[in-house]
Amino acid sequence: MESRLKVLGHPVHPMLVMFPVALFVTGVLFDLADALGGSAVLGEVAYWNIVVGLVVGILAAAAGLFDLLAIPAGTRAKRVGIMHALVNTGVLLLFAGVWAVRMSAAAGHSAGGGLLAIELVALAGAAVGAWFGGELVDRLGVGVDPDAGLNAPSSLRPTGPPNSKLGQMGDAR
Repeated sequence: MESRLKVLGHPVHPMLVMFPVALFVTGVLFDLADALGGSAVLGEVAYWNIVVGLVVGILAAAAGLFDLLAIPAGTRAKRVGIMHALVNTGVLLLFAGVWAVRMSAAAGHSAGGGLLAIELVALAGAAVGAWFGGELVDRLGVGVDPDAGLNAPSSLRPTGPPNSKLGQMGDAR
C-alpha cells in the first residue's frame, strides 16, 4: 500500500518521525546530565528539545493519520497502525505533560527526578511505537511504493504508469 502524502515521491511521515525521536532522546540525555550535576544550561537545552520535538511530533502524527486512514479496515495492518498511533500519541502526551510542568515551574525549566522518570517511560513507549512502525513498513508493506524494487527508477523521474511493476526485484532492466 502506497503512502498517500508524499514530497518528491517520498512519504512525509517517515521523513518527520526521526526529528521528534532524536529530539526527545537528546532532551532526556541532557536532563540526565543536568540531574547528575551538570550545568543548569543542560536542563534548558533539554526543555527546548522537548518543545521542538512536540511541534514536529504533532506534524508527524498528522501525516501518519493521513496514511492510517487509507489502510483498509479489517486488516492486520489497520490493527498495527492503530497500535502505532495510540502508543505514539501516548508518548506525545507524556512529553506534553512534562513540558507543561516545566513551563509553569518558577525555578527554571530543569526536570526533577519524577519528570525524568516520566521521560524515560515515554522513551520506552517511543521504542515500542517505532517497532509497530517498522512492522507496518517492513513486514506489512504500508507506505511502500508499488514500483519498489532493487532496480526501481528514481522517484524524481517516474517512467511507467502506477502499479506497472517496473523495477521489481529480479527485473533485469
